[in-house]
Amino acid sequence: MLSNYLIGLREGLEAALVVSILLVYLTRTDRAAMRRWVFFGVGSAIVASILVALILETISQELSATAEPAFSGFVSFSAVAFVTWMIFWMRRSARTISTDLRHQLDDAALGGGHIAVAAMAFVAVIREGAETAVFFWAASQASGNTTVSILGLLLGLATAVALGWAIYRSSASINLPKFFRITGILLVFVAAGVLSYGISEFQEIGWLPGADAVLLDLSHVMTEGSLIQTFLGGIFNIKATTTVLQALAWTTYSLVVLFLFLRPVSATPLVRSENAVSDTQSETARR
Repeated sequence: MLSNYLIGLREGLEAALVVSILLVYLTRTDRAAMRRWVFFGVGSAIVASILVALILETISQELSATAEPAFSGFVSFSAVAFVTWMIFWMRRSARTISTDLRHQLDDAALGGGHIAVAAMAFVAVIREGAETAVFFWAASQASGNTTVSILGLLLGLATAVALGWAIYRSSASINLPKFFRITGILLVFVAAGVLSYGISEFQEIGWLPGADAVLLDLSHVMTEGSLIQTFLGGIFNIKATTTVLQALAWTTYSLVVLFLFLRPVSATPLVRSENAVSDTQSETARR
């Protein structure tokens, strides 16, 4: 549940921040009438994201016993790729997202009017929504409890919406680089668990070797419904049995991605982007 809460919080807050920045900027530039087109684009993106999740689940249910693990494995690997890209994209863009979005909104409003603004909001949110749908599906398959996974995701999204609204109304501020740094570190371990799950699915159908080379067997401790099973399975997607290949992939991915993610950034972009965030918060405060 906690891993899916984190997914909903992280992805949802990104989308909420995009929407709040667009709404604030439209208001500050005397284009408040165009805000309804932002909501139209957001609503369309939410519907499309739900459809992506439903399509994944429908396809999975229709597959044979052999094809289903293959499908789950491919989706899991795709989800890991999406989340890894997202983690580094936000590391690079968190400090400058406000300025970038305002420039894009100006271009959209001048170039295509209402439809262009709606399309911009749609694209900004559907990217997060589609990533959320794919990663949530893979993570819920790995945890094995869809109901709890859905609850965790909804709670995370609700928290993200509340934070986004609070920021929009100037009643709260948030250090975006720090927030995305912390959640990025946690998501690395979640993604590593999904990667391990994808490998186990491929090992199950013989597409990867080592299904019998079990490195760690915690089946006597991680009994179904136990506290340790809920913690390790819910947060890190760790199963009762772990093969050598799964452990190697989990460890290698975690160490490499964390090393790259935690590398210090250059000082120049930092100063420029910090000014951009301060400028956005000032604009919000002046409303």
